[in-house]
Amino acid sequence: MDNDDAHSDRLYYVVVNSEEQYSIWRADRDPPKGWSIVGEKAAKPQCLDYINSIWTDMRPLSLRQQMAAAKH
Repeated sequence: MDNDDAHSDRLYYVVVNSEEQYSIWRADRDPPKGWSIVGEKAAKPQCLDYINSIWTDMRPLSLRQQMAAAKH
């Protein structure tokens, strides 16, 4: 396994799954099954900053929906 920190010029994508959970994925690889690319490729810090700004509720989508339905 290689060390990502040794490759500071490496580019990443932000990816999201059907549960609206976010991660980063190397831009030179296809995203894993069930994950979709969000936006343009960027350096790791920019991708992580984006995730921190957009992913404000860590609960999976299905749990959020279930909790919302229980309130009604």
